[in-house]
Amino acid sequence: MNTTAKIIRQQGCFSDQSKEAYPSHHKRPNAAGIWRRKMNIAIIGTGNIGSGLAVTLGKTKHGVVLAGSDASSGPDAAAKLNAEHGLSLQGTDVAQAVKLAEVVILAVPFPAIAGLADTADFNGKIVVDVSNPVTEDFSGLAIGHSTSAAEETAKALSGARVVKAFNTVFAQVYADGLDFGDRKLPTYVASDDEAARATVLAIAADAGFDPVDTGALASARHLEPLGYLNIQFGYMLGHGTQIAPAWLSR
Repeated sequence: MNTTAKIIRQQGCFSDQSKEAYPSHHKRPNAAGIWRRKMNIAIIGTGNIGSGLAVTLGKTKHGVVLAGSDASSGPDAAAKLNAEHGLSLQGTDVAQAVKLAEVVILAVPFPAIAGLADTADFNGKIVVDVSNPVTEDFSGLAIGHSTSAAEETAKALSGARVVKAFNTVFAQVYADGLDFGDRKLPTYVASDDEAARATVLAIAADAGFDPVDTGALASARHLEPLGYLNIQFGYMLGHGTQIAPAWLSR
């Protein structure tokens, strides 16, 4: 592993095992009642991305449970974050977390996702893939063009309603908040399941993001290179990790 890859992994920019109106240029979620409904959200992965999302979502009306690579890591991570941030996160194992949740966020590296199929029943669950399928040395993406990590996740987790989101956000951004001056942090949301996409758009808005509907799941073929471009800017080109891609509209 090269030096840049080691720094990225050590700083935790990516997952490891361990009613507000939409701006006029964004599509509004169209699933009835989503704005008012409290959801049960499971976050699989207790690294910096999983923990950052847990703290961010833990401040909303939604219930959040953490699960990790073993039975104790979820409860331990939840207890630590609750003590640090005054939250009410829960912790359990992966199978129980998925069973209880309506929405499951996979805050684990892309290569680990396929193995989750043997640990829990994802049938019918809204599953959010936040990964970027980077190579081991962070020199590029391992897959792309004709598929994406999100599409491969849909193949691996039979019956899951897969959504791509949150893959352009560094872990360090969660620590310092989602507001960038006078504008909110965008997150780009894609899924073939319109109701699942609308649900994640609404949850993202509840958390303080400026959510952008990017259409079908195949859009992940573009969102994942965008996530990698963010890595290039942040690390290889020295812009740091308090950055995120955004589009201007008028």
